[in-house]
Amino acid sequence: MLFFFTALALIAGFVLYRYWSKSRVRQQLLSTPLTDHQRILIEQQVPLIRRLPLDLHVKLDGKVNLFLDQVRFFGCDGLDVTEEMELAIAAQACLLIVNSDLWYDHLTTILIYPNAFKSRQRRQEGYVVSEKEIVRTGESWDRGPVILSWTHSKLGALNDHDGQNVVLHEFAHQIDDLSGGTNGVPILSDGQSFAEWERVFLAAYDTLVRAVESGRRTLIDAYGATGHEEFFAVSVEVFFEKPRDLKSEAPEVYDQLAKLFRLDPVTWG
Repeated sequence: MLFFFTALALIAGFVLYRYWSKSRVRQQLLSTPLTDHQRILIEQQVPLIRRLPLDLHVKLDGKVNLFLDQVRFFGCDGLDVTEEMELAIAAQACLLIVNSDLWYDHLTTILIYPNAFKSRQRRQEGYVVSEKEIVRTGESWDRGPVILSWTHSKLGALNDHDGQNVVLHEFAHQIDDLSGGTNGVPILSDGQSFAEWERVFLAAYDTLVRAVESGRRTLIDAYGATGHEEFFAVSVEVFFEKPRDLKSEAPEVYDQLAKLFRLDPVTWG
């Protein structure tokens, strides 16, 4: 019996030590600034980062360090992954959560293709199951991985005023999935109301669908009309890249995203 309790105490001590050690490393990473070299590479690849207020730059540094420690990048179709690629993607992923408590808990892998890639899409309608091959620039799977075309990721980041950014889009899906499913309703911030979120986003989604069906040009990309989860992701792209336009055209959507991310990009730079 004494041996049993001794063994139990040793196991408990080991578990507590592992938890303490992991927590300590996490805090060290979050408090470590990026090097000047890393910051220069990020700002060259992702000009949107230059707009951030100073206090958010400090937070972004630590979260990028933690992200790079957790996630592994793999090149596909012969692509060699560079430091610039890793930093650019990590910076944009962490921009979404730079001022919140959300984290990509289950993400460990990012696959990068040189260009757009083919993906199989499976659909079921009743007893009929169909598959088709489609060309994509990005994909986000439940609990990872995230898959990206580097050509489109690079161009989307460099043009930071067009409201189209595949990296922000796919990581918006990752944030959405933290709630247990990708359905356009992420884990909301303290003080946010699910009923209010649902009212605002359902109304805005319906407005987009009607506009697309009538052939009108829209601020939020027409792809958002294909589903609530896609509407959320494309709204996030516009929130960061065209915040003034979004706040003017869909102020309630802007306000909900500002509360979710605890950010107000209209005031940046």
